[in-house]
Amino acid sequence: MSPFHWRSESEEAAPTHWLDVDDGLRADVAVRRARAGEYLRYTGDFHNAKQLLQAMGRRLPQQRNPKSALEAFRAERQARLVEHQTLSRVVVTLDGEYRLALSRAPDMAMACRQAWGDPGGQDTLVALKTLLGVMSAAEWRRKGLTVPGLQGPLEPHYGVFLPTRHEYVELLRGVADVTGKRVFDIGTGTGVLSFWLLQHGAASAVATDIDPRAVACAKANAERLKLGARFSVALGEGFPEGKADVIICNPPWVPEPAKNRVDRAVFDEDNRFLRSFLSGLAAHLNEGGQGLLLISDLAVLLGLRSPQWLEEQFAATHLQVKWKKSVAARHPKANTKSDPLYAVRRREITTLYSLVPDTRGGPCST
Repeated sequence: MSPFHWRSESEEAAPTHWLDVDDGLRADVAVRRARAGEYLRYTGDFHNAKQLLQAMGRRLPQQRNPKSALEAFRAERQARLVEHQTLSRVVVTLDGEYRLALSRAPDMAMACRQAWGDPGGQDTLVALKTLLGVMSAAEWRRKGLTVPGLQGPLEPHYGVFLPTRHEYVELLRGVADVTGKRVFDIGTGTGVLSFWLLQHGAASAVATDIDPRAVACAKANAERLKLGARFSVALGEGFPEGKADVIICNPPWVPEPAKNRVDRAVFDEDNRFLRSFLSGLAAHLNEGGQGLLLISDLAVLLGLRSPQWLEEQFAATHLQVKWKKSVAARHPKANTKSDPLYAVRRREITTLYSLVPDTRGGPCST
């Protein structure tokens, strides 16, 4: 048995050895050692450790004058990967009660228990960068997330996609009366779409997600919002058994490989998840039912999908667009000129498609 729990979002193997370092470590030396593959276990001051990570980040290579939006996108992803690989080499040890033995370290036992469960009296080795993410998630959970049109705040859990892109939820206002309808929610995350539909009249919602953390998060939020009697969620990627009147999905919208667990909410290699949803939709709809697909066009703007690709998939899976509604992206990056993809993000559109089985035998229409 390992003498410690190793916590990683990217499934790196646990380090077998490391160099103990303290406040005397310079950022340039830390970057050089980390890029050479060394793990550095920090033993000094907590606030100095955070400043070290920031200084290391400033010393990493930056992209220069990309020739296209796709080149800028891939360069940005590569830069984030290098950042992760470098900064995650700075690790810390928590004891069997999740106490961090750095001077001026805050009490993070509750945050760690929320993210990882009971430590079982065993030490934990974790990248400081990951630990800071755990603490940030705990703060989001403590404050709650207000979502337009949702009665009561959500409590996001660590490792579950944060639904801060409110245009996704606001588009649901265009959905006709859902009173008494049975809902399936594929890839539910926090459960926010199910909860919105339940609070606006749906009779029940059955959700699925591939991440156990999302399943636990959605279940806990349903109870908090007093929707537990009408909401259920199971671990899995596909459709629940049976049929529904409304099947909703906000799939990963960028057809590129995911680099870690959280990435799977955004990145869908070769459109595998989206293709599976579309191919199975008609068979799981009750007569007169509709599928609701919420998706950004960022992949089209980047050149990762053709403008016609989605319509071609609808036709290939015998689906017809009953109606659609679009809004411009309003998330912070769409208004941040320093963002490498600002020129693309400011043109990003999110669309809600209402899909029904195409019984005409011809191509679908819009």
